[in-house]
Amino acid sequence: MWITGGDMESVLEQVVLRLRSAGCVFAEEEAAMLTGAAPTPEKLEELVERRAQGEPLEQVVGYAIFCGEKIHLRPGVFVPRVRSELLVRIAAENATNNTVVVDLCCGSGALGKAVHRRVPGMALYAADSDPTAVACAKDNIGPENVFQGDLFAALPAHLKGGVNVLIANVPYVATRHIPFLPAEARDHEPREALDGGDDGLDVFRAVLKEAKTWLAPGGILLSEITEAQISTATDVVRATALHPAIHIDEDLEATVVTATALNR
Repeated sequence: MWITGGDMESVLEQVVLRLRSAGCVFAEEEAAMLTGAAPTPEKLEELVERRAQGEPLEQVVGYAIFCGEKIHLRPGVFVPRVRSELLVRIAAENATNNTVVVDLCCGSGALGKAVHRRVPGMALYAADSDPTAVACAKDNIGPENVFQGDLFAALPAHLKGGVNVLIANVPYVATRHIPFLPAEARDHEPREALDGGDDGLDVFRAVLKEAKTWLAPGGILLSEITEAQISTATDVVRATALHPAIHIDEDLEATVVTATALNR
């Protein structure tokens, strides 16, 4: 053991030094989270070493704070990003207590849970193709309405034509850009949660291909993209006879494209 004992202040100092030596920029804050998550010195060493080897802090401690919600995480599950708060905000603005909301490619279920907190009367459904992510989402939003499968194939058929808000936080990193992602994401998050194909919009296109049949009249789909993808993404939306709009939050460094179904 490299933790030599002593009072809490001494232990924290040792953890901070280990994290600093591993290149952790926010060593003090991370040390506080790690010590709070470890019930024993042995467990603390294990968690610190995992973090020092580059595993995302949120996966190491088992949770992330997103939109004020504590989101339980499992190793290998996509960590919710602060910029996705824009998706949550837009989704909540379009939801009511009678709204059906679907969190597609839900990962941990963080986005759906955050929207539900703002609109508690809505009906929430979530789906992902990754069984670990599905188990994680069940931890966060309950097991009843979380499903495993490929995109819309995972959802109950009775939702077709009745989804008011469709959150589709699909992977949108171009394949050639994957090697340039931070190691935390590149090495510890599932590739299928990051890789969006040649231009980053392959999964977005697959979702748009079926979205119109699942959206209710006036329903809205929301997806995160990059600013460089705005032109292509809006063209993809128009090609499916949905109405596109772009939303940008410079503080969050976030860009969201929405696709709205016209009232029939």
